[in-house]
Amino acid sequence: MRVLFRGLLTLVMSATLIGVLGTSASAACETAWGSLPKGTLSDYSQGPLERVRTGRQSCYDRLVIEVAGSGFGHRTEYVDQVVRDGSGEPVPLRGGAKLRIIVQAAAATGFPTGSPNLADVAGYTTFRQVAGAGSFEGQTTIGLGVRARLPFRVFTLLREGGGTRLIVDVAHTW
Repeated sequence: MRVLFRGLLTLVMSATLIGVLGTSASAACETAWGSLPKGTLSDYSQGPLERVRTGRQSCYDRLVIEVAGSGFGHRTEYVDQVVRDGSGEPVPLRGGAKLRIIVQAAAATGFPTGSPNLADVAGYTTFRQVAGAGSFEGQTTIGLGVRARLPFRVFTLLREGGGTRLIVDVAHTW
């Protein structure tokens, strides 16, 4: 009888522990951001787009675009094809879906606007490629190849010492 009781107790405790850990892990990834376009094109930055960097989080991959100025317009949306500014030529991107990010800031001198690999995203859960699509008439376009059409959010943060960071987070799952 004791053996049966211990076995049942172990089974119940294991199931409870797995349920609690599974619930807390999924609850931590509240990414109900949607996949519709975000941002508006309005004002142009007085400072240039200076650099792009990426990071991995437990629930999403993050793209950070650093601009020397502030108050600029931006728009991020899923598209069938990202095209180069000025020429309209397609930008090849790896992944099952493509995000076009338009920043109303000219690229800084030396920024690799046509680079097919603006950041190394090897091993990322969601990101497949970050590519420059050009800078033309005061705006810069970046193509972000992602695994699939997943929820994303976009927001800005002030940079220490001046300027702005445009943040694009793409969730790992729905």
